[in-house]
Amino acid sequence: MPEAVREKPDLAAKPPIRSRTNDSDATKRNILEVATEEFARNGLSGSRIDEIAARTKTSKRMIYYYFGDKEGLYLAVLESVYQKIRKIETALDLDDLAPADALRKLVEFTFDYQNENEDFVRLVMIENIHHGRYLAKSKVIQDLNVTAIDAISRLYRRGVEQKVFREGLDAIDIHWFISALCFFNVSNRATFSNIFKRDLTAPAALSARRASVVDNIIRYVVLR
Repeated sequence: MPEAVREKPDLAAKPPIRSRTNDSDATKRNILEVATEEFARNGLSGSRIDEIAARTKTSKRMIYYYFGDKEGLYLAVLESVYQKIRKIETALDLDDLAPADALRKLVEFTFDYQNENEDFVRLVMIENIHHGRYLAKSKVIQDLNVTAIDAISRLYRRGVEQKVFREGLDAIDIHWFISALCFFNVSNRATFSNIFKRDLTAPAALSARRASVVDNIIRYVVLR
């Protein structure tokens, strides 16, 4: 009796082999995405690990395994949202632009990013309610913000050296004014819209406000 012909396995049909590291990273990203929404919506005290676990592809036990406790998860969320904005800021390549153009690009980016990422603004507001207590525990965030200030310092020094920016300004103050105007656009638009009966999210209103914010920062920094 002839030997049965063995079928060769279809190697192309095999599912890709995923390492435990990849699975772990994907799980943590999923948890952070859901937790970001929950903490931004409900704050630290109002958020529940049970709810976060129910919305993720994991379990409450696994969340505690990765992040320790609810406060550990909240801190990881803060680090994640700061890493995202600082990573994009770094990619702006401000050092390659003329000082005034670089400043304009930074302000426009900050306005657009905060307008499109309300969760970031809400998380910063929530952390201020906690007096920055959790943020102060994070060396990751502190290092990221030092990098952001260094970028503005380099930009400002170039502007002064080229006699484009006025002297005597502080990089942290410049960062403060940019953040303040862009942040307020998101943090207070609900109250302003209701008080003054105007849709501050309308495209025309946003465009005009964006231009005004950029103009104010340029007028503050540029030598006249």
